Amino acid sequence: MKKWLIALCCWLPLVAQAAEPLTLDWLDLVPENERAMINEQGIAAFIDHTGAPAKQSKMGKVREELNGSQVRIPGFVIPLEGDDKAVTEFLLVPYFGACIHVPPPPPNQIIYVKYPSGAPIQQLWDVVYIIGELKTQHVSHDLAEVGYVIEGTDLEEYDDM
Repeated sequence: MKKWLIALCCWLPLVAQAAEPLTLDWLDLVPENERAMINEQGIAAFIDHTGAPAKQSKMGKVREELNGSQVRIPGFVIPLEGDDKAVTEFLLVPYFGACIHVPPPPPNQIIYVKYPSGAPIQQLWDVVYIIGELKTQHVSHDLAEVGYVIEGTDLEEYDDM
């Protein structure tokens, strides 16, 4: 009996640790060999500021090794589907105004989120963390081309600490 108790005590922390989602930053979605293209200005450097019509840069590949990972990533919400109380599908973007006020970031910097339980409307103007299974999947939407999809399981308020 004592052996089982010791084995259980050693096994439980490993299970709890495995269940923790991988916390990502937006740069983590860019393959390592492409990160050198991103300068001090970050992803915003890919935006065309020449006065030409706003077009999305199609530069950048997705990180296939992240496919199927449980992740947690912060971002701004651009509502796509839902009602006046909750949003069930949205784009998660790295900076305010992406896809609406400025050209969309590259596809590997936009996540299409399916959140069946519905995200409350009042949280949509702030940065939020979305938690769920990340998929490397191309989605073509009117607003932008998207390189990742998350099946959302949880939504948290952003805490930068």
